[in-house]
Amino acid sequence: MWAQWTIATRFLREGKAQSTLILVGIAVGVAVIVFLTALITGLQDNIIQRTLGTQAHIRLQPTEEANVVLPAGEGTVQLVLETRRAQRLRSINNWQQVVAVADALPQVRAVSPVISGPAFARRGEAVESVALVGIDPPRYLRIIPVQDDIIAGRFRVGAGDAVIGSQLARDLGLQVGDKLRLDAGQGREAVLNVAGIFELGVRELDSRYVYLDMKQTQSLLDLPGAATVIDVTVNDIFGAGDVASRIARLTGVKAESWMDTNAQLMNALRSQSLSTQMISVFVALSVALGIASVLSVSVVQRTREIGILRAMGTTRRQMLQVFLLQGAIFGLAGSVVGGGAGYALVWAFNTFGPRLFFIPVDPWLPVAASLLATATGVIAAAVPARRAAALDPVEAIRHV
Repeated sequence: MWAQWTIATRFLREGKAQSTLILVGIAVGVAVIVFLTALITGLQDNIIQRTLGTQAHIRLQPTEEANVVLPAGEGTVQLVLETRRAQRLRSINNWQQVVAVADALPQVRAVSPVISGPAFARRGEAVESVALVGIDPPRYLRIIPVQDDIIAGRFRVGAGDAVIGSQLARDLGLQVGDKLRLDAGQGREAVLNVAGIFELGVRELDSRYVYLDMKQTQSLLDLPGAATVIDVTVNDIFGAGDVASRIARLTGVKAESWMDTNAQLMNALRSQSLSTQMISVFVALSVALGIASVLSVSVVQRTREIGILRAMGTTRRQMLQVFLLQGAIFGLAGSVVGGGAGYALVWAFNTFGPRLFFIPVDPWLPVAASLLATATGVIAAAVPARRAAALDPVEAIRHV
């Protein structure tokens, strides 16, 4: 193999201009693959973090209530007009057992029972429709870290305290320490102290959410000991659908993953991934064509030299290996330079870019790009290599 390596590197040194151009082309291609892949990955992570930062990966809810059809008498025909039954606010049956089942799954990271329902928030003459969210703070904050989004006061629920959204606070003119009256209907009212104000960055949540503890909310909604929703987060967010299906089979509750409730987001993420893959394929194809064209020209230019080497005893297999080595050298050297350039582009974006989001770089990404470029180089060199190995020594020497 040493002889093949010596011949391959000598051919590359003799055609410095061609070798340099193809190396630059490969380096640019690999840099584009590394930078765009890292960019799209960072963008996807940012979108997912912003979207799922205010919601659970899986939501468990009671199964829907269906219409009850009484059996008709013998010999009679009963015509039933099927309309969907209105769904009342109710608790998940045996929700403590459902929480225990979800907690036991290895894919699950955190589980939190929640009781949620509608109410009106009043202050003076101002009235706003709100969503009461009764939580178990130690569990809930592992899923949605609301305490990190507190802009005034502190996150404290229970003992007559509540935490509200920033938009709701503006609409009602509330500040930390003010009193807030909640009316859940049918005479169920409570006056609470505003202990903190949060801002999640989602207007719908900031204008409607009122965080209480579970006992306060159960009392206001007249659902003692109830939990209307169970929030779940998983280790692999893209495996949330499978985990939701498994929990539904084990418990019989209705389980919806974030992929079910964010279909448009999933479509956008798939489109971005497909775009990255297509760009990588076309860049690899252009690199392969460049290597193949340069080596094809090299075979034509060195026909006499190849003939002399063949006449001196170089076998077809060895000549084939010479050009395959050249393709591998092109791919490997270009990918090393391109990987460094890709890292430099990512660093420049993170340092001098618009600071919209941070681009993380998987340390295996340049390695994968290098392997792809090297394999592409070897494959692209196959046709010129076969042509060089197939040359007849006598005809090659007489070539002008």
